[in-house]
Formats: sequence, structure tokens, C-alpha cells
Amino acid sequence: MRYDQHTVVLLAHPSDAPQLPPEAFDRLRAAHLAHQAGLVEQDLVLAAGPLVDADDERLRGFVVLSVHPDMARELFHNDPAVRAGLLEARVMRWMVPEGNLRFEGVPVPRSMLAAAAGD
Repeated sequence: MRYDQHTVVLLAHPSDAPQLPPEAFDRLRAAHLAHQAGLVEQDLVLAAGPLVDADDERLRGFVVLSVHPDMARELFHNDPAVRAGLLEARVMRWMVPEGNLRFEGVPVPRSMLAAAAGD
């Protein structure tokens, strides 16, 4: 059997994440969304979104990328929320049977306002 390989990033809330005032948290979340949208605009992201109802409540997001895992590590090292210690990026290779998945170009929100509005 032949496989397609994708790079997956699981975004998790580390156990030692800093406690931030609401304004600082909101700014970091906005910067994280802008960073994510920038990766989409560069055609590096195949799919992305938040995780809900996870058995492990630290898991926050899932991203599928079209780049090598080393590049994904570099890209997410530059994510403002990761740099601030609010999120950590767990990078891995994901193999699925060839042709089993097809990704459509769906943009991610650039802000919490856009996320709430469903834009």
C-alpha cells in the first residue's frame, strides 16, 4: 500500500503556561490567529482548527501542513502564543492511504471577532 504523508501539529496548553491578565491573553490569541492566517495565505496549511471536547483538555488545536516536520517546527516556534509559553507545538508525520484525503482551501479566522462571526 502507498501512503500520503502530511505534517501534523497538535497545539497544547503546557502545564506550566504563564497566567496572563485578560488583555495580554487576548493580544496573544489575536497574534496567534494572525500568525496562523499568514501560514494559510502562504499555502502552507492544508487544514486547521480548534479541538473541542478532547479527553485531554490541554489539547487546543490541530494543524495539517504541506511542509516537512522540521519546517513546521520552525514555523510554530515563531507563533507568538508558542513563544510566550501559552501553547506548545507537538509536531509529527501523519501517514494515510494514498488519495484517501482531499483538502479544500478553507481560510482560518484572522481574529476572534471573525471567528465569532463565522467569517
